[in-house]
Amino acid sequence: MGNRFFVVQVALIVALGGFLMGFDASVISGVNEFIEPEFQLTKLELGWAVASLTLTSTLAMMLAGPISDRIGRKTILSVAAVLYAISAIASALAPTFTFLLIARMIGGLGVGTSLIIAPMYIAEISPPKMRGQMVSFNQLNIVIGISAAFFTNYLILKWGKSGLDWVAALGMDQYQWRWMLGVETLPAVLYFFGLLFVPRSPRWLIMKGRYDAALAIMKRANGPRLAEEEMARIQSAIHKDETKARTPIGELFRPAMRLVLLIGLVVAVLQQITGINSVFFYAPMIFKQAGLGQDAAFTQAIWVGMINLVFTLLAIAFIDRLGRKPILSFGVAGIAVFMGLLAYGFSGATYSITEEALKAELSPEVRQQLQPLLGQTYDSDLALRAAIQEVVREEKAEEVTGALLPLVTHLNATLILVGILGFVACFAISVGPVMWVLFSELFPNHIRGLAISFVGLVNSAVSFLVQLVFPWELSNLGSSMTFLLYGLFAVAGLVFILWKVPETKGKSLEELEVMLGTSQ
Repeated sequence: MGNRFFVVQVALIVALGGFLMGFDASVISGVNEFIEPEFQLTKLELGWAVASLTLTSTLAMMLAGPISDRIGRKTILSVAAVLYAISAIASALAPTFTFLLIARMIGGLGVGTSLIIAPMYIAEISPPKMRGQMVSFNQLNIVIGISAAFFTNYLILKWGKSGLDWVAALGMDQYQWRWMLGVETLPAVLYFFGLLFVPRSPRWLIMKGRYDAALAIMKRANGPRLAEEEMARIQSAIHKDETKARTPIGELFRPAMRLVLLIGLVVAVLQQITGINSVFFYAPMIFKQAGLGQDAAFTQAIWVGMINLVFTLLAIAFIDRLGRKPILSFGVAGIAVFMGLLAYGFSGATYSITEEALKAELSPEVRQQLQPLLGQTYDSDLALRAAIQEVVREEKAEEVTGALLPLVTHLNATLILVGILGFVACFAISVGPVMWVLFSELFPNHIRGLAISFVGLVNSAVSFLVQLVFPWELSNLGSSMTFLLYGLFAVAGLVFILWKVPETKGKSLEELEVMLGTSQ
């Protein structure tokens, strides 16, 4: 019991980096509709506001593994905590759009670092039988962070409209989006001090020749007998690695690594290309696209976060019982089904401009321009956008379309909500947590840091592209086609999983090297 408590305690502290990653990434979902008019952003600029964080997190992923091999997992996670705090404060105070982008990019460095190093550290300190659940703590904390961001965004929005004196005194009524971004400072500071109570990674200590310190930590994590056995296996693997002449990058692409590298790359791409960050980072926008007002859209975003949390907990409960491959297969199949449902739901939508809709927060000039469209019904959001662009000045067309969509859309909103929540549930129970568990297990000890950084880099790069183009896709392809594309990617991913992905549960990292043929 003592050993288990120690491992759980350490894993929870380290996985707080996942909370910060989830919060930092998703808090922008509530900020989008405020900064778009304030900074007069185009759709691609809005995409940059969301994706800028991911751009620098991609760079951090590329460098974090090798740097952590030199200075240690714990040290680099402490640096990430400082970067999160700087980013939160600077984002909240940003006077210009460019300043905001730079501040978000600083946070991206923390995101990329913690996203790679936290699960690596947890895998290295956890006994084999607990590893799946412990590594999943990081994904659990990511989804808690996502849920917390949705919830705090909603609270700040409601408080900002409450008229309370203390709200006005804090400027929360005028600077809602700034408060949304700034509250992250508190968990960032807590993370920095929490890491002071975390030991060094035992595998990293062994790599540095600090055997006594490593053994002491492993005894606390594994118990005396298992610690000695695990210590011997790790030393043997490291000794074998040290006797081989190799170039790190070349090792990643040697023939014995082809299968595990292919699996890592495909799963890394699949996790993002099915659209999860489009939902997390643009949730209020999607729900407004489905005809919901601002308050309702923010409320439904909270449901997204809660479903994500509940099904991630289920994944943690079952990942070491059912195995990685069955959960992965089930979840990706569900993603394909629910994305198809979303495509179907939006394809049946109609858009009718009424007199009542024209009274909504539109200037008299714009109302006059829209009079020719009064009483018209359109069978797609693209047709509605095109019609508005014909009668409204170009620089105002997107703003007017955004204001009208919740008021003129007629579709089965329940079907859309079921599709979104079903998709999030399937992601959260499968490819969300399972990807990071597979990454921590597939790659051999001597290049695990480099390999995870490489596939994490690809994952982050795809995430950046998905986030960047999503507003553009909605404006130019329409909601139905956008979600259909995500569903087709899921179908292709499911075929690959059934064909190539092995089962890894219950095996030590060294046993997996032999099974996958990556040890020499």
